[in-house]
Amino acid sequence: MKAFIFDLNGTMMDDMAYHTRAWQNLLNNQLGGSFTWDEIKPQMYGKNPEVLVRMLGPNRFTVEEMDRLSLEKEKSYQEEFLPHLALLPGLNEFLEQAYQQNIPMAIGTAAIPFNVDFVLDNLNIRHYFKAIVTAGDVKLSKPHPETFLRAAELLSVPPTDCLVFEDVPKGAEAAANAGMKAVIITTTHEPEEFKDLENVLRFAANFNDGFIKGLIDQ
Repeated sequence: MKAFIFDLNGTMMDDMAYHTRAWQNLLNNQLGGSFTWDEIKPQMYGKNPEVLVRMLGPNRFTVEEMDRLSLEKEKSYQEEFLPHLALLPGLNEFLEQAYQQNIPMAIGTAAIPFNVDFVLDNLNIRHYFKAIVTAGDVKLSKPHPETFLRAAELLSVPPTDCLVFEDVPKGAEAAANAGMKAVIITTTHEPEEFKDLENVLRFAANFNDGFIKGLIDQ
């Protein structure tokens, strides 16, 4: 592979439980829902307004209201997660080695820039990435391939030469739709949930995995 594309939340950090709690607080305590953890977890993909529509139905909120609620949810997530903000084991070393070998890297995420900046700037890792594709940069969310195809375009690397790191089935499906292989970080989903996706090369708990380390010549 000539380039690496990373999803952000759940892939670079083990933070999806914090996102789930933030969504549960917003949906139940502020918006009158009664959703369980297991009902919310599989719906947390794509852009935040899309999550609101999936959970509460269309036409309930204006675009402006969904943007406001999205920001409120992310502020809640950031406040709780900040003391625990850290890359998954082995990822900092992996990024540095890839960077030293001039392997182009990108982030392809449905997160809003507010959350991407929270991670990159607090961890001082922005310089590793030649391209960053966020929710506002695409019209269609994962599992549509636009996010990853846009990242490959910005890296000037053919999609088939890009390897995606993901943590959710819809993200792995987006990689497949883009013609890309994927490595799955198992922070939030079990391998059997990806059984229909033939583009998955490896399941790993973190970036200390031997297969992942072997992707970069030492």
